[in-house]
Amino acid sequence: MTTSPDQPTPASDTPTTIEPEPRPHADPDSGVDPVLDAGTYDGIVEPRSPHRLPLDGTWHQISRKYVTVQLISTGVFLALVLAVALVFSLVWHQVWIWIPAGITLAITLWTLAILPRQARAYGYRLRDDDLVFRRGILWQRIVAVPYGRMQLVDITHGPLDRGFGIAQLKLVTAAATTAVTIPGLDQAAAEVLRDTLIAVAETRRTGL
Repeated sequence: MTTSPDQPTPASDTPTTIEPEPRPHADPDSGVDPVLDAGTYDGIVEPRSPHRLPLDGTWHQISRKYVTVQLISTGVFLALVLAVALVFSLVWHQVWIWIPAGITLAITLWTLAILPRQARAYGYRLRDDDLVFRRGILWQRIVAVPYGRMQLVDITHGPLDRGFGIAQLKLVTAAATTAVTIPGLDQAAAEVLRDTLIAVAETRRTGL
């Protein structure tokens, strides 16, 4: 059938499929992923001991916003402890309250002091058959989670996390000891990592 220039072209019965845009992958030379490494630290902090657990390959780190969120939430906790201690001591004259309050404040302030260094010790690596997660400076922990053993990949974030655009990703396996929680991930990085792990886990379980 011939249509005139003034008549609209009839629509095709074949539905049009729009392919999603492919996600940019890591630079093969530097190993930097444009999504997973956006806004993260430059390098993992390692213990100075020569007997530390070695790190090899390409490691991804958490967002710098993680420290800010932790500082705010811990600061609110400190203010609450201080307010309770002041009320007990000034209103009810319970001076003994400063003993547990002082211990709590000292421990919390020490935690805040080492928080930036602890945050830079978090890292994860995507290998061919598993995900390797590491954390800790004084007490190092490195866990390898096989893709085929993953049962659940969960993303959670509280109101403060959402305000700064970060989330934590939890990997659940059949063994509770191998469960891993990666905190302080950028929201986009958490979603990409979740989708990647789910896709790879499905191929491992089906034997493809």
